[in-house]
Amino acid sequence: MFNIVLIEPEIPHNAGAAGRLALATDSQLHLVEPLGFSLEDKHVRRTGLDYWQDVKLHVWKSFDELRNAADPSAKFWFLSTKATASPWQAGFQPGDYLVFGRETKGLPESLIAAAGENALRIPMVPGSTRSLNLSTAIAIVLYEAARQQNPPW
Repeated sequence: MFNIVLIEPEIPHNAGAAGRLALATDSQLHLVEPLGFSLEDKHVRRTGLDYWQDVKLHVWKSFDELRNAADPSAKFWFLSTKATASPWQAGFQPGDYLVFGRETKGLPESLIAAAGENALRIPMVPGSTRSLNLSTAIAIVLYEAARQQNPPW
């Protein structure tokens, strides 16, 4: 349904959780190197439990490589605390790419600036916290995108 992209993820648990979310929504998981862990890491496998082998997973050497291989009609949505538009304002379509950055640094500012109206921020109460856990953020945006499609499940 959608493409979940993690650029240079650092925490294996989040990759495992993203894989599980991908399975639950018939989405594909894309990991962009360098990874801060091995895909053989027990934490990735434990979080994905016995489903990990069923995850539609693609590992890319670079974000440019992924972008060049993507369907030209698909939109890329960039999630950042530095963006202003919310996912509730986005018009997601099946096949779109939901792009998330590293846990400690987020996405490069150059990607956010170039994204324009495709840069999104999950709304939070001002002063409450600086960010959400990566797998939580993925779930919020992925399920909003899926909700907009009115899936039969």
